[in-house]
Amino acid sequence: MARKVLAAYATRYGSTKETMEVVGERLRERGFEVSVRPAKEVTSIEGVDAVVLGVPLYIGRWLKDGQRFLSGHAEDLARLPVAVLSLGPLAPQEEAQGAREQFDKELAKYPQLRPVATGVFGGKFDPATLGFLDNLLTKLPASPLYQRPASDARDWDAIRAWAEALADRLTADD
Repeated sequence: MARKVLAAYATRYGSTKETMEVVGERLRERGFEVSVRPAKEVTSIEGVDAVVLGVPLYIGRWLKDGQRFLSGHAEDLARLPVAVLSLGPLAPQEEAQGAREQFDKELAKYPQLRPVATGVFGGKFDPATLGFLDNLLTKLPASPLYQRPASDARDWDAIRAWAEALADRLTADD
């Protein structure tokens, strides 16, 4: 069984970190030793048996920290079981297909990566926490964030079920 799991994440406002903490908790309940860390702080993945990367979609692209993680550790990731999840759609029932297409497009940039599991889940949006540039997007009528109220579209049951299925997959790969 893959015992040591790195749960790395890229986040701008913290919701992907919160999500990865839940994924890590579920994997720990299944007997894995899990380290949940910001992707930008990971300098080596030596000594881990599997990697889970959480990286949000912003305007159809993964955050740079997630992209740097995948590029910087490409050789090691190609040899390990890897799972990738993204948060993004703010109204999953309406935007799920488009988010999945964006996710697949981003994943295709890393052909050496063959994830054992992928997932796209609803995201969280709080206009009160936005930085300057992101806040500008809420002011543009053409933006999907224009006058959007705060929301949290993360489906915790679905995220926990995904982590549970991942644990089964990592166990089965041994």
